[in-house]
Amino acid sequence: MADDRHIKTRVVVIQVFLVGTLLLLGAKSFDIQILKAEVYSQRAENGYSRLLTIKGERGQILDRNLNKLGSSLDAITIIADPLRIEAPVKTARILSKLLKTDTKELAQKFSTDRRYALLAEAISPDMAEEIKKLHLPGIYFKKSFKRFYPNRDLAAQVLGFTGRNDIGREGLEFKYNTILDGKEVAVSVRKDGTGRLLDIDQKKQAELRGNTLVLTLDKKIQFLSEKTLEQTIKQHQAKSGLALVMRPATGEILAIAHYPRFNPNNYQEFHQSLFRNRAVTDAFEPGSTMKVFTAAAALDKGFTPTSIFFCENGKYRIGRYVVNDTHPHDWLSINQIITYSSNIGAVKISETIGRQTLHNCLTRFGFGSRTQVECPGETTGTLTPPSRWSDIDAGAISFGQGISVSAIQLISAISAIANNGQLMKPMLVKKIVSNTGKDIQVFFPTLVHQVISPGTASQIKHMMRLAVQEKGTGTKADLNGYAVCGKTGTAQKVEAGQKQYAKNKYMSVFAGFAPKKNPQLAILVVVDEPRKKYYGGDVAAPAFKTIMARSCNYLNIPPVTASLVAAAPPKMATGFQKAAAHDPDTKKPPFSPGDAL
Repeated sequence: MADDRHIKTRVVVIQVFLVGTLLLLGAKSFDIQILKAEVYSQRAENGYSRLLTIKGERGQILDRNLNKLGSSLDAITIIADPLRIEAPVKTARILSKLLKTDTKELAQKFSTDRRYALLAEAISPDMAEEIKKLHLPGIYFKKSFKRFYPNRDLAAQVLGFTGRNDIGREGLEFKYNTILDGKEVAVSVRKDGTGRLLDIDQKKQAELRGNTLVLTLDKKIQFLSEKTLEQTIKQHQAKSGLALVMRPATGEILAIAHYPRFNPNNYQEFHQSLFRNRAVTDAFEPGSTMKVFTAAAALDKGFTPTSIFFCENGKYRIGRYVVNDTHPHDWLSINQIITYSSNIGAVKISETIGRQTLHNCLTRFGFGSRTQVECPGETTGTLTPPSRWSDIDAGAISFGQGISVSAIQLISAISAIANNGQLMKPMLVKKIVSNTGKDIQVFFPTLVHQVISPGTASQIKHMMRLAVQEKGTGTKADLNGYAVCGKTGTAQKVEAGQKQYAKNKYMSVFAGFAPKKNPQLAILVVVDEPRKKYYGGDVAAPAFKTIMARSCNYLNIPPVTASLVAAAPPKMATGFQKAAAHDPDTKKPPFSPGDAL
C-alpha cells in the first residue's frame, strides 16, 4: 500500500510538473507571439535586412531639340562590413590592385570595429562584376550613378560639372543643383544568408530621379560655333575667345562658345581657370562696337543720320590726351562716323549730346547691370556715373574704352537694335521637366523694356548695314543674300596692374545680325590678344560670317535680296569737303601709345 501511494504521489508530481511546464510554454509562447511579436519580428528582420539610404539618378540636361548634353551612367559604390572580413590584409591587397588605391589605407578601414566602410564610388559595372567574382566576404555593392557628358567638351563652361556625391560644382550643374539632384530616402534592403545585399527596388529608385533641364542651346549651332572659334584662335595665335548666337526677337541663346575648352568628364586634368563661363563672368572693353549706342543716343536726342560733326582731320586733343583717327576726316555725318568708325566723330557726338544723355542710353541698353541670365557669377561690367566722368572719360566711353561689358550684355544690346529697339532678357533655360515627363516650369521670352524707338532702331540698322559694305570696316562679315548688319571693334587692353594701355594687346570684336529686314540671328565674336593681325574687321568679322552662314544653312533661313544702299553719302552744304573712305578700325589705336586713362 505504501508503494502504491508513493507511485501515485510521483505521478501527481509529474503531472503537475508537465501541466506547469505546458502552462509556462504557453505563457512564453503567448508572450513571444502576441505580446512581443513586433519586437521579435523586428529582430528577425534586422538579421536579414538593413536600413540603407539610396539616392535617385541626377536629372538630365538637354538642348532645345532634346539632345543629351548632361546625363548619368549606371555605376557601383563598393562598401564593406569590416567585422565580416576574414583576412583584412589579404583582402586589402587584392582590392587595392583593382581599385588602384593604397593597400595600407584599405587595411586600416578593414581593421575597425565599425560595420560600414566606403571603399570606392562610381566605379564601372564591369569593374564591379570583376570584384564580385572574387566572392570576398564582407564586401558589398550598391548601385549608384556617375555624371557623364556625351559630347565631351561641348558647351563645357555653360554646363559645368559635378563633384563628389554628384553635387554640382560649376555652371548650370551648380546653379540648378537642387533641381537636378536626385532625392534621397532610407529604405530597408534585404540580405541573403551570407549577408550580401539583394537588389534595391528599381521602381523606387526611378521615382527618386531628379528633374530635367531643357536649354535654349542648339547642339549643332554650339558645335559649329566652337569649331569656328577654335580655328580663328589658332589661326591668329590668340589667347582665348568667345562666340555667342542669339535670337533677337526672343532673347534665346543658341550658342555660347569658348576657347580654350575643357572636358567635364575628367575636369581634374584641367586648370580651374578654364571652368568659368567667361561670356557671363568676365568684362572687357568693347571698342568701336560701342559707337552704335552712342549714335542711338544722338538719334533719340533729336539728331538725324545726316547730322554732321567736325572730325578735326584725324587728331583731337582733350586736355593732355590726344584722340586719333586712322585717316583724317573733316566733316562726317553720323552715318559716316559709324561706317568709317571715327573715334573723333564719336567723341564729338558725346560732347554734343552731353554725358547724362549718353549714360542714360547705355543704361537703358543694359550696360552696368546684370542681365539676369540663368548662369552663376554674372558681372555687371563697369559703367561709372557721369558725375565721375572726366572729359577724356566721356570721350573714351563714346567709342568703347573706359567702359567694360560682358559678352552677354553686348549681344543682348545688339539684339535690341535688331528687335526694333526692344531689349529682351537673355534666355538659356526653356523649361524644367519632372521625372515623370511633366512640365514643372516653362519659361517664355521676357521683354525688359523699349530701349529706343523703332524708328531709331531702323536708322541704326541702316548704319550697321553700311559698316559691312564697300566702304565700311566690316566688309569681311558681309554675306551674299542676307544683308548683314554689324560693327567692328578693336580695343586696346589696359596693362595688368597699371592705368595705361598696353602697346600690343588688343581685343578684336565683331557684333551683328542678319537679315536686316527681319533679323533671325545675332552673333558676337570676341578674340582676346590675337597676334599679327588684331583688328576686329580682320579677325572677328570672318568668324562671324562663317558662323552666320552655317547657322542660316542649318536653320533653313532663306537668303533675301539685299536692298541697295547708296554708296555715296548725302551731299553736304557748300564748303564741306566730302569725307574720304578709309578703314580707321584697322590701322591705328584710338590713343597714342602709353596714353593713360
